[in-house]
Amino acid sequence: MSIRSLLLPMAAALALATPVPAAITAQAEPVQTPRSAVNEHVTKAGELKTSNATLRYAPTGRSWQVVLTEPGSSYVKVHFAAFKLAPGDRVTVADPSGREVHTYRGNPTTTAFPGDSPHTVHGRPGFAAMSVDGDTAVVTLHAAMDRRNADTLTRHGFGVRIDSYYRGFTSTEAAAANPGTFSVCGADARRDVVCYQTNHPTEYARSGAVARQLLNGLGHCTAWRVGNTNRMLTNFHCMESAADLRASEFQFDYQCSTCGGNNPKPGTKVSGLELVKSSPLSALDYALFSVNNFDSIKSFGTLYLDVREPKAGERIYLPGHGDIKPKRLSLYEESDGGAYCKIDVVASGVNTGYRCDSSGGNSGSPVLAASSHKVIALHHLGGCPNWGTRISLVHNEIASLIDNDDGGPGPGPGKRFENAADFPVRDLATAESPITVSGIAGNAPSALKVEVNIKHTYRGDVRLHLVGPDGTTYLLKDTSNDSADDIVAAYPVNAAAQVANGVWKLRVYDAYQSDTGTLDSWALQF
Repeated sequence: MSIRSLLLPMAAALALATPVPAAITAQAEPVQTPRSAVNEHVTKAGELKTSNATLRYAPTGRSWQVVLTEPGSSYVKVHFAAFKLAPGDRVTVADPSGREVHTYRGNPTTTAFPGDSPHTVHGRPGFAAMSVDGDTAVVTLHAAMDRRNADTLTRHGFGVRIDSYYRGFTSTEAAAANPGTFSVCGADARRDVVCYQTNHPTEYARSGAVARQLLNGLGHCTAWRVGNTNRMLTNFHCMESAADLRASEFQFDYQCSTCGGNNPKPGTKVSGLELVKSSPLSALDYALFSVNNFDSIKSFGTLYLDVREPKAGERIYLPGHGDIKPKRLSLYEESDGGAYCKIDVVASGVNTGYRCDSSGGNSGSPVLAASSHKVIALHHLGGCPNWGTRISLVHNEIASLIDNDDGGPGPGPGKRFENAADFPVRDLATAESPITVSGIAGNAPSALKVEVNIKHTYRGDVRLHLVGPDGTTYLLKDTSNDSADDIVAAYPVNAAAQVANGVWKLRVYDAYQSDTGTLDSWALQF
């Protein structure tokens, strides 16, 4: 375990050792305020509840706590109506184990605090912290020093007030709240994406760019990175306005660690930045947008658009977050290892049809062509066949707003070079793995794709560089506080100044002690 990974339980222990109010088990009725529900086309995921919890400074101790508990809930998302801290102090919102910790040193709607966690806003004063998975949120006010003037601070309005929170439905509640079409065509053949890591590694890798959207704390959809810049796509019915975007969070890497294990990772959560362009449900049903903290999600890779018409019978696959569950992959129509998903209806209006299984929460999922592993449709309707907007039509409207260049020659990918030899990744040490490229004329592409597969018990410890034949280095991934396991990602690199042929190297540096790993493989896709 790295030094940083020890800090979370230490912080939790410190908080519990100080005088704290008793845990508050919320029992209020759902709040009747604007946007207390999502539109009818979005999968209902939870409800908004009132709270009157406060955290004030006290003359003894340096941390004070409120615990919000909703037994059995799938998440808790805390909204602060008032938030005023003394300099150097902070508030954390965490799950009881400290697996997820969101930190705020002030009200982000009035003052930016670099390094603080993302937040969302919901059409009323204040802001909401990122959600924590599970049924309990521990909110802790941490003082940098003794606050013997606590009474004075309280009289001047210092401290925080929680006016409400969102809590995620149990599976039973979610089923009752979403009685509509369950678009599993026959038997449900979907499996956790990790089930395909070995036998369908490309499909598994492409799924990394897919995230779960939590809209306004109340509804779930699916969204995904597109192209080489800060751009993402989902359905318009999942994001009808800039206000919807500001009230949304996007959770990458929310997927099970083992096949069928029901052990999802906390992943990485970011908030919405700008709604770039959209088309309503009655037209193409897409929303193109950007996110805050973009660097934190680059390691999960991106997807490119296959700008052509679908072909009858061509194999496809669909990753997403149906049924509000960790990410699953719809690869087969009826049973695992049976007939692959395929295009059944080439065109019906703006749509293409297929029998890949989907369900509530899959809205916004990418439909990828197996021939190119690029997106050929944007899933948005169920019914068996299920339907996706043909991506060629979406591309016609957003082409100038995205960078869809994957670096390959023409419509398909170029040559691929791989080194599958294992290299140990040791503490405070550097490992370099070489790949010799030959047979490519001229320079490397402007979007050279670097695919990386590293087993590691704390991936935030790892810094990655690509080293070109002339020694130029390109930063792929920096160190962070991301405590999740493993790095399976594809990184686009503008290597157009490099001659393609020669020895390229992946440089892996482990910047902290205790957590180690193995570079399983890496590849260059020209």
